[in-house]
Order: sequence, then structure tokens, then C-alpha cells
Amino acid sequence: MLQSFDLIKETDMANPLTFKPNPVDPHVELDRRLREAPHQHAEALLVLYDTLQAAHDKGVLDALQGMISAKDTIAGKLAEFGKTPEGEAGLRNLLQTAKLFAALETEHLERLSNAFTDADAQLKLERTPPTLWQLFKRASSEDGRRGLSFFTLFLTRLSRARKR
Repeated sequence: MLQSFDLIKETDMANPLTFKPNPVDPHVELDRRLREAPHQHAEALLVLYDTLQAAHDKGVLDALQGMISAKDTIAGKLAEFGKTPEGEAGLRNLLQTAKLFAALETEHLERLSNAFTDADAQLKLERTPPTLWQLFKRASSEDGRRGLSFFTLFLTRLSRARKR
């Protein structure tokens, strides 16, 4: 076997192919996409223009420009506030509030919102305040007792948390 390799001449070996890729200009593709964009995204661009005009009319763009130019001042004031005990407590409270809202299920929050809306609508229909007997009947109904139970449990837990 070794003898057959010795017989191969240098001229019989494969010569490497020279390959030079054509230079690619990324700007050509970007220019093509930019020319086609108004046709492909016409509706979205019109909505964007309307939104931009509304933001300009309401002064939102001016406020945004002011915030951008005053970013160093704003960041400095926030840093100063963050160093104070009130700032630290405020940030902790903000994080706890976000944690509380994240723990709420959407459907429970929606039911609670609907309950407030319904109660407000019913309250507006009452021409005079309810009598003590009407309040007692409302509180002694099954839903009333369930609500009172929730409210007293909440107050008990709130009081227990305040003692600690």
C-alpha cells in the first residue's frame, strides 16, 4: 500500500479552487426594504403618524423631550431620594404593592371591580338612606354574612399584623 502513494506525482494531486465571494453591501438590502416599507406597512404608518400628531398636540412630545434633556438632573434627584429612609421605605412599599397585585388572580379582581360598580349603581338608585331594618336584612342574607365574614377576617388579620 505504501508503494502506491509513492507513485502519485505532484501534478496528479487536486489543485485548490480559488473562491472569492462577491462583496456584499448591507446598505443595498436596507435601501430596498426602506423603499418597500411604505407599501407593505401603509396602515401601520398612518396609525403611527396619527399617534405622533396626537402626542404632539397634547404636549407629550415636549414633556418627553424635556425629560430626556433633564435626564441627569432627574437621575440625581432620584438617587438622592433613594438614599433617604423615606425613599428606601417607599421603594419597599412599592415592591410589596406590586407583589400584592401580582398575587391577585385576574378573575377575582374583575369580580371585585364588578361588585363595586354594581354596589355604586344600586346606591345611586336609593333616594333615602336604608332603615336599620333594611340594613339588618341585607347583612343577615347569605351574601351579606359572607361579606361580613370576609370583612371581619380581614380586620382581624390586619389587627394581628399591626401588633407585631
